[in-house]
Amino acid sequence: MTTAISYPLPPAVVEATVAAIRFDANGLVPAIAQQHDTGEVLMMAWMNAQSVAESLTTGRACYWSRSRQSFWRKGDTSGQVQHLRELRVDCDGDTLLLLVDQVGVACHTGRRSCFYRAAAPDGLSTIADVVTDPLVLYPPHAHDHQAP
Repeated sequence: MTTAISYPLPPAVVEATVAAIRFDANGLVPAIAQQHDTGEVLMMAWMNAQSVAESLTTGRACYWSRSRQSFWRKGDTSGQVQHLRELRVDCDGDTLLLLVDQVGVACHTGRRSCFYRAAAPDGLSTIADVVTDPLVLYPPHAHDHQAP
């Protein structure tokens, strides 16, 4: 269980947190989003220094879209926002864990989690149903659902 953190965090804390992260050669770090109160793993995305700083400043998860080479503020198109409860940096500084309060679904397929398939003896098995029609979340002109 996380404690409620009030955002924005002080600039010195944001700077120190970003400085503690080991970004890869492309300036990115993997980030796992997890529902803060249930532990449900929702998704994995990439962050750069600016998206980390924005998340810590706004209290809303912001990622870096590798395909679009731009910020991906979760929910801008779909309304399925992730409110940041806590950002954790792992022991090596090369992976982040975002404890979030997910509004609606996290996956562009309309499922709560992107991890909706499990390996089974007869192949991959779908273990979670679609909750919200993806066409409702992402009308044909929308871009929020593209892979980061």
